Amino acid sequence: MRKLKSLPLFLAFLTSPFILQGISEAGSSPAPGGGPDSAWTVPVAPGGPFSRLYLPQNSPVGADRTFGAAKWLQMNANARHNAATPIPENAPAWFRDGVFWRYAEARAWPLERPHPFGTKTYGETEAGAVQTQFYGNALGVSVVGGIVYAESDDMFAYALNARTGQLIWRTSPVGNNLMGNPLVAGRTVYLAAGGVGFNFANVAAFAKTGTAVRGMDVSYNGIYALDRTTGRLLWHAGSVGEAMPTPAIHGRTLYFATGSGTVHAIDRRTGRPIWTTRLGGNDNMSSPAYRHGRLYLALASPPRLYCLDAKTGRTLWSGTIPGAANTGMGDVSPAVGHGVVVMDTVTSPKRVHGHPTLVPVVRAFDARSGRVLWTVSTGRGPKPPAFKGGVPLIHGTSVYVGSPVTGRYEALDLRTGKRLWSWHKVAATRSAPTFSGGSLYIAGGDSLYRLDPKTGRETGHLRIGGRMGIVSPTIVGGTAFLANSYDWIVAVPLSEMKPSR
Repeated sequence: MRKLKSLPLFLAFLTSPFILQGISEAGSSPAPGGGPDSAWTVPVAPGGPFSRLYLPQNSPVGADRTFGAAKWLQMNANARHNAATPIPENAPAWFRDGVFWRYAEARAWPLERPHPFGTKTYGETEAGAVQTQFYGNALGVSVVGGIVYAESDDMFAYALNARTGQLIWRTSPVGNNLMGNPLVAGRTVYLAAGGVGFNFANVAAFAKTGTAVRGMDVSYNGIYALDRTTGRLLWHAGSVGEAMPTPAIHGRTLYFATGSGTVHAIDRRTGRPIWTTRLGGNDNMSSPAYRHGRLYLALASPPRLYCLDAKTGRTLWSGTIPGAANTGMGDVSPAVGHGVVVMDTVTSPKRVHGHPTLVPVVRAFDARSGRVLWTVSTGRGPKPPAFKGGVPLIHGTSVYVGSPVTGRYEALDLRTGKRLWSWHKVAATRSAPTFSGGSLYIAGGDSLYRLDPKTGRETGHLRIGGRMGIVSPTIVGGTAFLANSYDWIVAVPLSEMKPSR
């Protein structure tokens, strides 16, 4: 057996208090920034189930490398939550016409199966939520430079050729769920790791104090930085609570929030901390939105929306929605645009005919002052099993938001909250629509839908199969890229959508 050259150094590694862990795979270079941990490597059995796969022959070449955005810095690409990328006029034909492929991830469940895994055990509604949280893709994908990047709750991250759907790399940097959009800046891909679990100690603490840290001691949470080309692990910036939400990047700073109610700002090139702000409560899936030097995010227990100074982490203002219940506010990522922040949550729990019900409420705040602009209730309905809110989209002078309670999508005037139209086709609607080419695209249930954004009239649909949770379509040119709770990534040409009657 090979002896350790320095037992004290080994023990120091195990007990290091630093947030930054300079971890890399065997044979790779140390993490940027150096430090006492940077020389250590994580050995993975070659050819084992969690070894990194890298297939450079599948990488895009030529003009294909310009397909999609040049970078991906927030959930759904921007603070408005519109995951669409225009294409240049001289783009190749496949950019405009679209492509079709399906990629089965590590734990793919057949798309043709009408019911999620575990339906006989939990019932269909609960089984679908569990499959999203532990099995497939919770959010959509990021498309940058001809590559589709995806995070899955199967504990792997993926990079696929956007035109062909072929795997470029696959990696599992830690045994934890990956529930967000991968961020891409420069030569680096950033993943946020964390799951929905509370361990028993935190459950007991909540029973006594009303507060608990989500994800604490469940797994290794935080940010994982990967080489964009190969998927090689560069460094890990850890956090006590889960880091389920998608981070946000501005310049050299990466911002992320956790299940301990803490917001972190770190140097995106090294992982070194810049500031930390403790707000309290839990951030479940409320991804921070960066806009004009400010950071907007929401927490549960207690439910509040916060606006922070992005340079210092100082709280500039906070607000809430009256009657906010359960994890609702901590689930929803606020949308920011045209000086307005739009937030929604479930409120007013009440048992009706013996069944728990809730009322979704949408509220708009002035982005500078936090002044409430308007508040709209969208109707009472059954309590959803998970993710109790809808991610808003701001486009032009309208906000579009769905409800997991009533299943309706609402179009509201951004300045007044006046209801413009509503559309109801699926049982629960959670994801932000995507605006592209004069139409709205909505992923709901097992299908992709196209709507007229002015009237709400459905103009097209296409069945994908499986189930889509908080998945916004990522649209580049003539293709919609979709992730799936059944652990699939799918590319479909928009031209294949069937006209709706």
